[in-house]
Amino acid sequence: MILKPTTLALLAAASLTLPARAADSVIARAGDRDITIAQIQPYLASLSEADRTALTQNPAALSQAVRTLILQQVLLKEATASDWDEKPETQALLARVRDAAISESYLESITKVPADFPADTEIKEVYEARKAELTLPKQFRLAQIFIANGTDPAKAKAKADALAKQVKSGDFAALAKANSDEPRSAANGGEIGLLPEESIQPAIRKAVTSLAKGATAGPIELGDGLYFVKILDIQEPRTATLDEIKPQIIRALRTERQNMNRQAYLQRLQTQTPITLDEIALPALLKPDDKK
Repeated sequence: MILKPTTLALLAAASLTLPARAADSVIARAGDRDITIAQIQPYLASLSEADRTALTQNPAALSQAVRTLILQQVLLKEATASDWDEKPETQALLARVRDAAISESYLESITKVPADFPADTEIKEVYEARKAELTLPKQFRLAQIFIANGTDPAKAKAKADALAKQVKSGDFAALAKANSDEPRSAANGGEIGLLPEESIQPAIRKAVTSLAKGATAGPIELGDGLYFVKILDIQEPRTATLDEIKPQIIRALRTERQNMNRQAYLQRLQTQTPITLDEIALPALLKPDDKK
């Protein structure tokens, strides 16, 4: 089987896939409201594969994207409270968005890839062909204590300074449960799971990559607060096994096949319904209507 460029691009980022976390995990706070993974994921899922890959490889860009999405929800709440969604021009915009969404959803449904695709033989063929390049990066299993800035950064810093000595010599898990402002990881003794090196925030990555297993770092100041981090385990780069990479191979092959189905269907539709344009008159579409 000849691998298409799309497949190669998707597999190239496969080793950077972040570990799964529960959908109800709190990923952020907006004022006094918790924001869960389930509330953010649908927006990120609507991005192109290339955009999602870029965010996976750039923690700072991912952080900014999530902050933008959350701010957008805050803005939406204000807009609906002022009945902005009832304005005629807003209704017209929503109608256009609705038409586009219906068309896209229909196209997706009729070009859907069969549930049994790809076959195991094809998955193994792709794995063997790309095995030498499917390397899992260096990974760190980390625990954290997060001190939120809130409305008083000075108070947060004082709290972090008071914890600094305890973190170096005390029970990190117990300190995380008692002091961390991130409830999900706090309940697990601060543990946040196994993270690829490149997916860790740059400031934290810089601190942990020079340390050994069992060491702690912090306080590390980021925009939302201060972090203490403990290295629970370090896994060196290695070739991914078929079982580890299989979900990514399946996703890449299914995406490639659906894209092929879409192009074939749209080409057939265009053949059945030829479109002709008055190319000379087209620029008039961009000019304001004088009759208004």
